[in-house]
Amino acid sequence: MKKQRTLKEPVTVEGIGLQTGKKVTLTLKGSPADSGISFRRTDLPDKLTLNLRTINLADSGSAERRTTLGFGPLQIQTIEHLLAALSGLSIDNALVELDNEELPGLDGSAKTFTDILKKSGIVEQDAPKKFLKVDNVAWCSSKDSFIAVFPDEEFKISYTLAYNNPALGTQFRSIVVNESNFEKEIAPARTFCLEEEARELLKRGFGKGANYDNTLVMGKNGPIKTTLRFPDEPVRHKILDLIGDLYILGMPVIGHVVAIKSGHSLNMELVKKLKEEKTWT
Repeated sequence: MKKQRTLKEPVTVEGIGLQTGKKVTLTLKGSPADSGISFRRTDLPDKLTLNLRTINLADSGSAERRTTLGFGPLQIQTIEHLLAALSGLSIDNALVELDNEELPGLDGSAKTFTDILKKSGIVEQDAPKKFLKVDNVAWCSSKDSFIAVFPDEEFKISYTLAYNNPALGTQFRSIVVNESNFEKEIAPARTFCLEEEARELLKRGFGKGANYDNTLVMGKNGPIKTTLRFPDEPVRHKILDLIGDLYILGMPVIGHVVAIKSGHSLNMELVKKLKEEKTWT
């Protein structure tokens, strides 16, 4: 029987939000068994808190270029990279405290989050691990994007990326997600955008904390002012985002997720559907 896991010691990291450019201090703490993942805004009156297992997703969900949860003043933005790290390291229960609306972007991947979570120490708890086991196919689509999850005996993601850009083109990767694979093959993959998108996004108020170190700006000949960590780093980052978005369910998924050009919005549609039709095991 697999047991739940949490953090041994509090750990803190500082940085700026990728989209807002605002400074933020993030502290990760252990949490009791069966409490799930909670976010607490320490800068708000009464230190408002939301929990992934109890939040009403009808009132929140993805925002453009990132995943955001909350309602009213309680906004928690760009949570997908941290959630991917928590999922990848099989951490079930944790309290995430932050003093601004957006999590720090760090290097644009889940690597730094993974490193600090391991630095904290991961401990087992005296409670059985909970899973969301997929017994029936669930799917969503929008224009030329598609995502579905099929019954399986493990957590697997198969993702196809396709861009009209010679440096990106079509990329495909399929991976069984476990702790070792996640840390080595997925966590270091950075977020990306097309060169022609970058200026337009800045005009619209996005990417205020982005730079050439934490974001792959993809030109026709490859990334600008940096080098790829993997030949197919962009599709690996899409898998990273999907792992993080799925962890909004509050527990690991057992199933095979197949995605074609899916982003945060479509990922969240699948999450909402699974939350409504969930099967526990």
